[in-house]
Amino acid sequence: MQNVNLKMSATTYHKTVVYGLVSLLAIPVIATLVYSLAQRWGATITPDGFTFDWYLQLWQDPRFLAAFGRSLLLCFISLAVSCALIIPTIFVVFYYFPRLDSWMNLLILLPFAVPPVVSSVGLLQLYADGPIPIVGTPWVLIGTYFTIALPFMYRALANSLQGINLRDLMDAAHLLGASTPRAFVSIVLPNIRKGLLASLFLSFSFLLGEFVFANILVGTRFETLQVYLYNMRQTSGHFTSALVMSYFFFTLFLTWLATRFSR
Repeated sequence: MQNVNLKMSATTYHKTVVYGLVSLLAIPVIATLVYSLAQRWGATITPDGFTFDWYLQLWQDPRFLAAFGRSLLLCFISLAVSCALIIPTIFVVFYYFPRLDSWMNLLILLPFAVPPVVSSVGLLQLYADGPIPIVGTPWVLIGTYFTIALPFMYRALANSLQGINLRDLMDAAHLLGASTPRAFVSIVLPNIRKGLLASLFLSFSFLLGEFVFANILVGTRFETLQVYLYNMRQTSGHFTSALVMSYFFFTLFLTWLATRFSR
């Protein structure tokens, strides 16, 4: 009986801690949501009224729709390039050269070792006067976004490959007459699908909110969502709150999709 009481007390304590932490994290989100729906909110404790006009104004703004579309396009192209390069590379490393994994782990840490501001200045000096001036174009962002997505995708795929006994699966496929490319497509890819989807959604959410590279390397010449938010910061706080909440709900929807696909 005493053990049961102790177990119930521990469960209650854990739930209290979790619910308290979630409530604490939800306070700024709820406050931003209420502010985005308020008609006016000045000296009073509660808003004067609620309206969806700020959201309607936001989603009817051609500049916002264009910036949102550019951000989605950049994310899709960057992730497609990342998949085309990282997936074959990580397969070759784990199947043919497993000793290179330690070097790859060091390599994927480099984007975190160099601050984005420093990287942006170096890229400006490197590509501004080159034979192909790509500064100010989306092409330079695709390259930088690839370096951002590299750590997330490599680490997630590496964990998936470590858990499926890659060499045993490939040997079994070869014994059954499958070539290495066919075994990779038919056996390896389905087994790392969950890790791949998780890394894609995580990278997509991170890239959609990237600001430093987009602002310094391109700016308003190819205005992305975060650059648009920065440029609109002097407008109504209700309008910018509606923009932030729209971005939050879109990211939440992506998280739900990732969870559903993982099942």
